[in-house]
Amino acid sequence: MKKSIQKIEPYIAKGVVYHADTCLSLVDAVARKKLKFKALARYTYPGDRLTKDTLGLNSVGYWDANEPQDWGLDWHRNEGIEFHFLASGSMPYAQEGGQETTLLPNHLTITRPWEKHKVGNPTIGMGKFYWVIIDLETRRPHQNWVWPEWILLTKKDLVRLTKILRQNDKWLWKANKKINTCFLKIGEAVDTDKNGSNSSKIRLLINELLILLLELLDTGEVVLNEALIDSSRSVRHFLNELENNLPESWTIEQMAESAGVGLTRFTYHCKQLTNSTPMRYLAMKRLEMSKKLLAENPNISIVDVAYRCGFSTSQYFSTVFKQHEKCTPLEYRQAKCASYLD
Repeated sequence: MKKSIQKIEPYIAKGVVYHADTCLSLVDAVARKKLKFKALARYTYPGDRLTKDTLGLNSVGYWDANEPQDWGLDWHRNEGIEFHFLASGSMPYAQEGGQETTLLPNHLTITRPWEKHKVGNPTIGMGKFYWVIIDLETRRPHQNWVWPEWILLTKKDLVRLTKILRQNDKWLWKANKKINTCFLKIGEAVDTDKNGSNSSKIRLLINELLILLLELLDTGEVVLNEALIDSSRSVRHFLNELENNLPESWTIEQMAESAGVGLTRFTYHCKQLTNSTPMRYLAMKRLEMSKKLLAENPNISIVDVAYRCGFSTSQYFSTVFKQHEKCTPLEYRQAKCASYLD
């Protein structure tokens, strides 16, 4: 359940790369003095560097925007579970699987590592926004969570907290006054930290936050669903992401590794979810992408289309295309262009 203190490198899987969000638009806004920003972070997250005393904590901090903003954080994932808290103001927010909403004071969001989310529509609102991101050494729904060893909850409480967070997908909560106060204290500790001088205080405050979260979640009549931690959900997430990574030179082994499951289980779930083998499903998705490029981009060469869609050579692309579409890529493009003219 808990991990020993060690350096945790950013998680990278073939084709699907889970870099920490670099928050470049936020960094630019800070440079332009559009808002106050203070954070402690590691890897590519912005802020002063966290020390080894808090390994497992990837980012903690806040921003304070007291004037209209011209930037937002588009869809992204984090390397860990993230707790957002809006202390004041209002903030456009959306999370994968849920409707876009406007966060109001005392709204708390919980984002698991595999859940995409964005802040702003397209720009953020005016408000004071806190966050804590804890790396649990997991990127897929079915993988076991490993908390930093400085998390002090009893085994029973930590198991209960983990179970609730894993087996329900509710992401928006109304925080109580205790949670509000805890985030404010975390912000003060971040503000006054000098090269890790407040590491102990930050660790204790995050432990307090987790205890308060457990109390909140336990009183929220949460409905648990074991299907949310099934390996088929991890495969489904991977297949959804695959469409954005078709140019990669995938093998079935690499696909299974990126999904975080064994080869046999990956093949089984893929067949159940798509009624196709993994490699055939990949080929079909590449063909779909190529047809769109051929129809909408008449100036892109056939060779370019082939490479953009992940085919190793234009000859192989043409062979596979004709096999399935009963015409060459060029004939398909010409037919589409002719239909547009009609």
